[in-house]
Amino acid sequence: MAGCAVGRVAVAGVWVDAVTEDDVVRLVAAELAAGRGGRIVTPNVDICRLASRDPELRDLVCSAELVVADGMPLVWASRLLGTPLPGRVTGADLIWSLSELAAARGWPVYVLGGPPGVAAKAAGELTACHPQLRVCGVDAPPYGFDATREGRDRVRRKVVAARPRIVFVGLGFPRQDLLIAELREELPGAWFLGCGAAIAFAAGAVPRAPGWMRRAGLEWAFRLVGEPGRLARRYLVEDLPFAARLLSDCLLRRLRGAPEVGEPSDALRT
Repeated sequence: MAGCAVGRVAVAGVWVDAVTEDDVVRLVAAELAAGRGGRIVTPNVDICRLASRDPELRDLVCSAELVVADGMPLVWASRLLGTPLPGRVTGADLIWSLSELAAARGWPVYVLGGPPGVAAKAAGELTACHPQLRVCGVDAPPYGFDATREGRDRVRRKVVAARPRIVFVGLGFPRQDLLIAELREELPGAWFLGCGAAIAFAAGAVPRAPGWMRRAGLEWAFRLVGEPGRLARRYLVEDLPFAARLLSDCLLRRLRGAPEVGEPSDALRT
């Protein structure tokens, strides 16, 4: 069911599904009702930068059943290429809309990730918003748990024993997505959302940018002000140059003519 038959756009070196948030919810609902599971990857500039340097990470992204643009630069790039995505679809929004779906259908969810106590707080906020939501488990494994087979197995056993239908995994890319790929083998009928900081956002442990900043593609600036020590190098030294190169490359390709249909551009791979 790769791509869920909705059409994919080649942008920033990966394939991205041309879907809205509502489309994602409808597709996941239909697949879960049919007993089929899947992975949702939410690439932003940072994920695309990492994937551009590592073919295995690029394959990890592109092989997901749904790949949605979490970063506005990906949306802008798709427009410059003449193959526009309908808009940004973030993990921070999907955690709420998929919880609403799960509450309405009686599908249990599992919340995995974040510092101690954050997953439980996020679960509490989600159920406060959707009282019928059934959270079948929460877990905040210690940092570095996935460095050993024993650590991964311990976390995986807890998830598998809970038998969730939807799993929110907020461990950061690629850690969350590598773990999800393992869990998919044991829970083939569940859907997994790799959602990064979305669990912390849902818990209220980390504030989200105002709506106008998110729409303007400035959420990164809001987060940078809040966590400069952790994010300055990633955003200013690594991601901004990549985003600038991405947009300039797409503009040049647009000026030279429509890009060829086929594999995503190699221009950003290093």
